[in-house]
Amino acid sequence: MNFLIYGSGAIGSYIGGTLALAGHNAIFLDRPAPAAILRERGITLRHGNDTRTARDLRIITSAAEALAQPDLDCAILAVKSFDTDSVIADIRATGLTPPPILCLQNGVDNEPKLREAFGADRALDGTVLTAIGILGPGNIIVERNRGLGVWGGHPLSERLVSAFGSAGVVAKLYPNAEAMKWSKLITNLMANATAAICDISTEAVYAHTGLYEIEVRMMREAIALMDAKRLPVVGLPRTPTRELNFALRWLPPRLYQPIIQRMVGRGRGDKKPSFHQDLAAGKPRTEVGFLNGAVARHAEAMGLTAPVNRALTEILESIVAGKIAWDEYRGRPDKLSAQILSSQRREDSK
Repeated sequence: MNFLIYGSGAIGSYIGGTLALAGHNAIFLDRPAPAAILRERGITLRHGNDTRTARDLRIITSAAEALAQPDLDCAILAVKSFDTDSVIADIRATGLTPPPILCLQNGVDNEPKLREAFGADRALDGTVLTAIGILGPGNIIVERNRGLGVWGGHPLSERLVSAFGSAGVVAKLYPNAEAMKWSKLITNLMANATAAICDISTEAVYAHTGLYEIEVRMMREAIALMDAKRLPVVGLPRTPTRELNFALRWLPPRLYQPIIQRMVGRGRGDKKPSFHQDLAAGKPRTEVGFLNGAVARHAEAMGLTAPVNRALTEILESIVAGKIAWDEYRGRPDKLSAQILSSQRREDSK
């Protein structure tokens, strides 16, 4: 198949490099700086003792040139959610109709934007479960190989699953795209904002009584929202989302605390959660508004509340914006847990 890979970060390089190594035509679209490095070095994928490099890649820096390529079967959108609006604007500016776009971004609001901009048949919902680390442009480490989820309701869906399978990537079709994306969002929430705000490991988050309570409340807010939307929590490739859903609904939190602690530690491999990586690198944005913030927004739109997700979003965004010094929370999980839980417990007692 002929693919246009929009973005050469961790996801784009992993997916595009894997497809290229399997003989598919993968053209990359990215900024000049990373494009120059990829042209020179290619994309190296490391998984355990296996190292492979995709070379002689075609890297384009102009959206107009990229979309004018003949016979494109699919574009794969692999940029951060906060870049989606600029991607849409760039595509619109070309005056060209994009091929169907497989959206492999985190969050639940990107595909609706693509459908509104380009038509219902131009977007396919997808999600990446494989844990991927990036050491630099085109230098990729596969931490945990799990596979992909792809919405099964598009004419291109089965061809995509076949193409990924030919590249050694397990891809599973899902009839309910929203359920798939929201189920993945719950896993993205886990020990993400809390670890970043407090500058501690995911294991330390789940070992701390107060932060663990925040995590449980945060995930229960997301599950309550899915219930309100009548969306089931679905099983994702090699990811125990259904088991997590059962535990959060029916078991005492202290019973599954060590299980979640081990699950998150194994699931992410050696890499920090994304918010923690971005904050430590001094980046001006994180995706917290598209994950925790999305839970809060969607809950409020349905007449519900998600105060823990709202609080985590506001605190992390304030740190990133420089409105709050990170040092106020770094290494101080007691402060964060007291701040968030005091108001929640007052509400519980009413």
